[in-house]
Amino acid sequence: MLPKIATPKYDMIVPSTGKSITYRPYVVKEEKILLIAMESNDNVAIENAVLDIIKACVETSINVNKLATFDVEFIFANLRSKSVGEGIKLNPTCIAKDCESTQEVKIEIDKVLVENLDTDKDRLIKLSDEISVGLKWLAMNDRLDTDKDLSNTDVVIQTIARSIETIFSGEEIFNASDSKPEELIDFVESLNSDQFTEIVAKISNQPYLSYKFEYDCIECGTKNERELKGLQDFFG
Repeated sequence: MLPKIATPKYDMIVPSTGKSITYRPYVVKEEKILLIAMESNDNVAIENAVLDIIKACVETSINVNKLATFDVEFIFANLRSKSVGEGIKLNPTCIAKDCESTQEVKIEIDKVLVENLDTDKDRLIKLSDEISVGLKWLAMNDRLDTDKDLSNTDVVIQTIARSIETIFSGEEIFNASDSKPEELIDFVESLNSDQFTEIVAKISNQPYLSYKFEYDCIECGTKNERELKGLQDFFG
C-alpha cells in the first residue's frame, strides 16, 4: 500500500456564530472539482463546488447548507489560503477614464475581512404595534434555488420571504420553517411600502466578504482604490 501524505490541521472562527471549527487544506482531488466548475463559467456550479469542498475539508460537525453566505465565503477564503498559498493574483483595469491599462496585483487572502458583521446583532424589525419579524441571513443554498425566470421584483419578494426566520404577532410566534413558501410570499406581499423598504434595507446591509486595496497605475499614475466583495470578485 502506498504511503499517504499527512495533511496539517487548522482552526478558524465562523463569523456569524463565533464558534471554532477545524479544517484541513484541500488537495488536488478537491481542487479539481473547483477548476472544472470555473471552466464552465457557471456561478451556480462554482458555488456548488465551493460547498462540496467545504464539506470535505471541515472536520468539525457543521451543517454547511445552513451557514450564512458570508460564512461560506470566509471559510473558503481561509481554505484557499492554506491550500494554494496566501496570495492570489488579479489584473484589474485602471479606473481612469482614458486609461485601460491592467496590471498584476497580489491579494493577501489572510487579510480578507467580513464587513458589516455588527449588523448581525439586530435582525428584529418592528412592522407595527402588533407584528414584528426576525430575519436570518441567506444561506448559500437559498441563493442557488432562485428561479432565473422571475422578474426583479419577484426575486426581491422571494429573497425577503426566504430571509424571514420568525414572525411575531401579539403573543403568537410563527416559525418560518413551519410555513409554506407561498404563505411567506403572501405575507411579504401584504406589507406596505415603508415596511417593505425597511426590510430590503436591512437585507441589503448584510455582512459580506471584503478586501480593500489600492495601487498606482503604472501607465497614468492614477491612484486606484478598490474593494473586492464576495466570492466572485476573488475567485470568479
